[in-house]
Amino acid sequence: MNKNIILETEIKGLKASKIFTTDSTETLLITLEKDKLFPTHTSPKTTLLVVLKGKIDFHIENKTIILAKHQTYTFEKNVEHQVTAHKDSKFLIIR
Repeated sequence: MNKNIILETEIKGLKASKIFTTDSTETLLITLEKDKLFPTHTSPKTTLLVVLKGKIDFHIENKTIILAKHQTYTFEKNVEHQVTAHKDSKFLIIR
């Protein structure tokens, strides 16, 4: 399985949708229900995460960064990470 690909998918409590794509960038909308996990994966590009709603724990490089509405976090490509939701959350992935 290629951990670098997020397809339009819906798994119990998690929905990932591509909302904008060009030759150089893509924007994904992720919806994650309270107490659900977005499993460990990587991104093929440097990425900006933008929280639109809710509160999440972003787990990366043995750290947990707590992010809430309107907060952002940038991370490098090919670094494993995962997300858990404190409450129903929506966030953008821009890469």
